[in-house]
Amino acid sequence: MAASGGDRAEKMTGDQARLHGLLCGLYGEQAAPRLLARLETLLDHWRSRIPRRNLQALSQRDAILIVYPDQVQEAGVRPLQTLADFCRRHLDGLLTGIHLLPFYPSSSDDGFSVIDPRAVDPALGTWEDIADVGASFRLMVDAVVNHASARSPAFQGFLQDEPRYRDFFLTVDGEPDLRLVVRPRARPLLTRFPTASGERRVWATFSADQVDWNYRNPEVLLEVLDILLHGVWRGAQILRLDAVAYLWKEVGTPCIHLPQTHQLVQLFRAALDSVAPHVLLVTETNVPHADNVAYFGDGVNEAQLVYNFALPPLVLHAIHRQTAEFLSPWVDGLRAPGGGTAFMNFLASHDGIGLNPVRGLLPEAEIEGLVQRTVARGGRVSMKAGPGGAEIPYELNINYFDALCDPDGAEPLAVVVERFLTAHALLLSLAGVPAIYFHSLFGSRGWEAGVLRSGQSRAINREKLGRGELERSLQTTGSRRARVFEGLARLLRMRASSPSFDPAAGQKVLDCGRGVFGLVRESAAGGERVICLHNLSAQAQVVQLDASAVGPGAENPWRDLLGSDSPSPARVELAAWQTRWLVWEGRRLC
Repeated sequence: MAASGGDRAEKMTGDQARLHGLLCGLYGEQAAPRLLARLETLLDHWRSRIPRRNLQALSQRDAILIVYPDQVQEAGVRPLQTLADFCRRHLDGLLTGIHLLPFYPSSSDDGFSVIDPRAVDPALGTWEDIADVGASFRLMVDAVVNHASARSPAFQGFLQDEPRYRDFFLTVDGEPDLRLVVRPRARPLLTRFPTASGERRVWATFSADQVDWNYRNPEVLLEVLDILLHGVWRGAQILRLDAVAYLWKEVGTPCIHLPQTHQLVQLFRAALDSVAPHVLLVTETNVPHADNVAYFGDGVNEAQLVYNFALPPLVLHAIHRQTAEFLSPWVDGLRAPGGGTAFMNFLASHDGIGLNPVRGLLPEAEIEGLVQRTVARGGRVSMKAGPGGAEIPYELNINYFDALCDPDGAEPLAVVVERFLTAHALLLSLAGVPAIYFHSLFGSRGWEAGVLRSGQSRAINREKLGRGELERSLQTTGSRRARVFEGLARLLRMRASSPSFDPAAGQKVLDCGRGVFGLVRESAAGGERVICLHNLSAQAQVVQLDASAVGPGAENPWRDLLGSDSPSPARVELAAWQTRWLVWEGRRLC
C-alpha cells in the first residue's frame, strides 16, 4: 500500500518539509514530491562542494563598498586585479565587504543583461581574480534572477525551439489585459522575437535585451538555484537579488510583489540555509517603503538584509530644505524584525536616486522640488509609465555630491565637503549595515561626458577612473577627493570603534528641532550610549537635551568621538553642517 502524503511529510526533515511546502505552493501538491527529489539532488551536489564557513554576525565594523569591477584601471593589468590591489592598499580596516557589480559576460545595462552567469568577462579578469577580492573582503555579488540577456545561450535555445528552453522565458499569446502591470520603465512590456516555431511575444520588464525567466516552469527555478549556488561556491557571501519584486507574473494583476514572488525568495533562503547558512540575501526592491520591508518576511524566512531605499531621497530632501521634519519620524518608525535581519543603508549607488520609495512619505510638491533641483544642478530625471500611460519621474540621475552641493555654486570647498560628510555621518549613525558607493567614498562629481557618449542617464554616476590619477588626487593635501576620503575614513573608524553602532544596537530618535537630526544609539549590552547630532542647516544650532531624552548623565560631559571637547547634552553647540557623536557609558536606555 502506497504511503499517504501525510506519512511522507512525517518522514521529512525540517529542511525538506520547508522546501516541500514551498514547492506545493508554487507548483502544486502533485508535482512537489518529484521536484523535491530533484532539488535535494541539486543541494547535495553543492553541499559536497561548498566549504562550510562559520556564521559571521554583522557588527559595527561592517561596511560595504559598492563598485564596478573595472572602476579603477591601469594599463596592462586586468581590471579586477587592479581593483583588488587598490582596495587592499586603501580600504583595509575601513570596509569589510565589497559589492562587486556584475562581472559576467553581458550584452547591455552595464552588466545587468547577463549572457553567462557562470563565467567572468575575460575583459575584466578571471574567477581567480574574484577569489582574490573575496580573500580580503566579504564578497557580495549580483544574482540577476528576473531576466537573462537576449544573447544568452538559454534564450538562443528558446529562439531555436530547443525542447529544454522552449518554456524557459515568459511569453504572451492573444490579447490579454495587461493594463494593471506595474511598469518600472517607460518602455514596451512585450518584445517580438522570431523563433523556429514562429513569432513569439516575450515579457521584457526592463528592456528588449533583458528577457524575463518563466518561473512557472520549475526547470527555471532549478536553473536559477544552481546559478546562485555556483556563485556561493565561487566565494559569494552576500547575494543581491536584483529586480526580485517582479519574478512571478499573473495576467490581471500588477505582477509585482505577488505571493509567489515571496515564496520564491523563501525558497532561495531555505535552499541556502540548507547548503550555505553563512550566506546572506539582500533584496533589491526600489519600491514604496511598506512593500520594501515586506521582503524581511517573518524575520527568518526571507532576506536577512533589505535596502533602505527611502533613505537617499529623504536625506537629500532634508539637506535641501534644511529640516528633519520628514526624515526624523520616518527613522523613528524603522524596525527590522530581528533574527539577524538589518537594513542596508546607503545614499548613492550605481543607479540613480529612486523616488518611488518616498511616495507617501514626502508630499508630491516636495518630490517635485527634488526633481527641479536635480535638473538645475545638471542631473537627469528618468521616467516610468504611470496609471493611464502618463509618464512620471521615478529616478534622479545625478552624482550625490552634486545633488548636495551645486557644482556651479560659489561655496567654499570646505563647506560643501562638510555638508557631504554630514549626510554620510547620518547614514553611518543609523541601525543597519552601511553601503557606500565608490564615487561617494572618493568625492567624485558627475560625469556629463558619459551621458553624452552613451545616451544613458545613469552613466552620470558611472565614470571609470585611472588609478594613477586617482591616487595622485588622494595624495594632494586639501583636494576634494582627499578631503572627502579622509573625512569618511575617520567616520568609518569611529563607527567601528563603538558597539553602540552595532546593527542590533538600540536606536531612538531625538527631538532636536527642525534643523538637526538626532538620535541615541545604545549597545546591545547596555554599557555604552552615543548621541548622534547632525546639523542639516547652514546656520549654527544649539541642542538642549535632558535626562528624559538621553537618560542619566545628561548634565555630565560626554566625549565627542569626532572632536576634542566634552560637551554636556544639556547644551551642545553645532556649527553649520557639523556632526557630533557624543559617547557616554551608563545604564541601558533603548
